[in-house]
This record gives sequence, structure tokens and C-alpha cells, in this order.
Amino acid sequence: MTTELIRYPSTKKKSLGSKIRWTIFYIVLSVAAFAMVVPFIWMVLTSLKSPAEVNSFTWFPSELHWDNYVTAMTAAPFLDYFRNSFILAISMTLLTLIFATAAGYSLAKMPIPGKTYIMWYVIAMLMVPFQVVIVPLFLVVKSIPLFGGNDIFGQGGSGWLDSWWGLIIPLSMGPLFIFLSRQFFTSLPDELGEAARIDGVTEYGIFARIMLPLVKPALVTITVFQLEAAWNSFLWPLIVTSSPDLRPLQLGLAIFAQDELNVQWNYLMAGATLATVPMIILFIAAQKYFVQGLASSGLKG
Repeated sequence: MTTELIRYPSTKKKSLGSKIRWTIFYIVLSVAAFAMVVPFIWMVLTSLKSPAEVNSFTWFPSELHWDNYVTAMTAAPFLDYFRNSFILAISMTLLTLIFATAAGYSLAKMPIPGKTYIMWYVIAMLMVPFQVVIVPLFLVVKSIPLFGGNDIFGQGGSGWLDSWWGLIIPLSMGPLFIFLSRQFFTSLPDELGEAARIDGVTEYGIFARIMLPLVKPALVTITVFQLEAAWNSFLWPLIVTSSPDLRPLQLGLAIFAQDELNVQWNYLMAGATLATVPMIILFIAAQKYFVQGLASSGLKG
């Protein structure tokens, strides 16, 4: 009895302390979530205001102007920008899924000499910011032989500049996607491939028909990451394109807002709101596999 009387307050105190910690944890998360969603709320509310209300910096519009979205589509060629962004995002994602998964499978399951050093190089490239390689990448794109008036040595013309080739191909592969693919393929048992080889299945068949369907979380994770990156791409299209017909959505929004003295903020925010909708839908649809992919990518080295 004495022992129970001594232990009971200690257990109760521990439970109370745990509840307090969890309460503080949820409060901090709620505040952080609110701070992150406030700019989005402001953007949506601004897109529904009249020009006079935008200039007066009021939070809530007195009347919801849904026609701002219709007008925004005619104030600038946003439909063309949306089309270009869809083409860019889908093309880059398909190429990434093909090449990144193939590279990840090769590094995980095939007897490639020096693949450990190759993997170290991939991991090292994860730490190199894009701004460091953007100038060399631009020079490579400009010097592509036999494109854009270039000769066989890549001189005399513009190469892939101001073309879909230059927009899509240079950023259709990234070390992060190779790393994620390799981690998932490494977690699969080698016996699957060995049994398939005994049955006469080719290496391509093992990769495409056996291994690839087993890494669905990795495919969804790569798809979400690359679609988001391609949809929101701004710096690279700004550098390699000059034609309005090739401008993606984010670059079009920036050009629409260039006139600092006469920016139609309600129309700009309407276009920006529409630009976020596809990514929100994508994340909601793929959330289950996306979280699973992030949680599982580092389980096995």
C-alpha cells in the first residue's frame, strides 16, 4: 500500500507533464500553420476585391468580385501560360520518371564498377545549389550542335535557347530523384531479380515488370516533387526563353506585374490563385503515397 501511494502521484505527474508538452507542441504547430496560410488567404481575398479596395489595404472585400478571374484571363494571355506550364510539367516529369528510376535501379541492383563512387557523386550534387551550375548549363544549351543554326561544333547559332528542348531537357533529371529511386530499389530483396533471371527474364523486364511496380511510393514522390518544381519554374525559363509563346505561368505572372506604377493586383492575385490550385489538388490526391515515400526513402542505405 505504501509503495502504491508513493508511485501514484509520480505516475499522475508524468501524465500531466506529457499532456502539457503535447498541448504546447500543438499550439506551436497551429501558430506555424496559421503563419504559413495567411499569405494564401490574403491572396485569395485580394483576388476578390475591387481596385479601390485593393488600394485601401482592407482585409475583407465588401463585395466578392468573382468576375476578376474571368477578366484576369483576358488581361494577359494566362491561358497560354497555363498551357505552357502543363506541357513543361508533364514532359519533365515523364522524362524524370524514366531516367531517374532507371539510374536508381542500376545503382541499386546492377553490378556496375565504381557505383559506390557514383552514388557519392550523386549525394554531393544534392548540396550544389542550382545557381552555381546555371551559367555552365546555359553555355551547354547554347552550344548544342546542329540546333538553332549551330554547326557540328556547336558554334554560330543559339542551340536550344528559346525552344522547348532548352526548357524541358536540362532540368528533367536531378540527383534527388536518382537518390530516392536508388533507396527504394535497394530496399527490395535481390531474390526477386535472381528468380526472374533464372526464368529467362531480361534485365529490362525485371526493371519494368517486377521492380518498378513495387516502388509505387517512390514514383508518386518523384512525380509530386518534379511536377511542383516544373510548375513553379521561373529562373530557368527567364534565362533561356525570349518568346512570349514559350513563357510558363510563373514567368507570365512576373511579367504581368512588371509595371510597378499600374499593377492590377486583384487580377494578378486571381491568376496566382488559379496557379496554386493544380498543385493543391495534386498533393491532396497523392498525399498518402507522398508521405509514405518520404518516410521510407532513407530506411536502407
